[in-house]
Amino acid sequence: MIIEERMSVYLDSLDAGNGEFLDELEKKAIKNKVPVIRPGMQSLLKTLLAYGCPERILEVGTAVGFSAILMAANTKESCRITTIEKYEKRIPEAKLNFEASGYGNRITLLEGDALDIMRTLEPSYDLIFMDAAKGQYIYFLPEVLRLLRRGGMLISDNVLQEGDLIESHYAVERRNRTIYRRMREYLYVLKHTDGLVTSVLPVGDGAAVTVKL
Repeated sequence: MIIEERMSVYLDSLDAGNGEFLDELEKKAIKNKVPVIRPGMQSLLKTLLAYGCPERILEVGTAVGFSAILMAANTKESCRITTIEKYEKRIPEAKLNFEASGYGNRITLLEGDALDIMRTLEPSYDLIFMDAAKGQYIYFLPEVLRLLRRGGMLISDNVLQEGDLIESHYAVERRNRTIYRRMREYLYVLKHTDGLVTSVLPVGDGAAVTVKL
């Protein structure tokens, strides 16, 4: 936990849910050990969507489609969402979930390597939601910033790695050290690049909210 467990439980208990379809999809995903964004991240994302009113959203990392559907449910009918997924086993389920949710006409799923696909896309997106392989964030960033419009927002999920980022390199399990190093570099770049304003929040497993000036 990156915040005290009792506080996390209390804050999560305040949430009103996301409607029957998404609540059931979330339960199913958790049961099947498929990662979905945590309640704190869901709440933050809905708030930022309500404030920003994006018309074009790019999501990097679809899984079973939970967060794409959540974004569709909390944006205007005119908003269009493009989401990218590489893991072949999850793609059919995501497509089924999009259609079952009633938002299939607003969500486009692109299959394949995220970096390769992003290089084929045209600017500009109002909001980009990064929730893919954490060790790849630093490599995705140049394309993400190319695609994001001025004044647009980048939201990066799972950036605090269960609190590992504040530990010594040697205290982190060897198999996680590459991700640890790359994520620390990613956050440093977000905080020290001219033209970007970033806040890193202890929400869920850590969220970085970046605005491109």
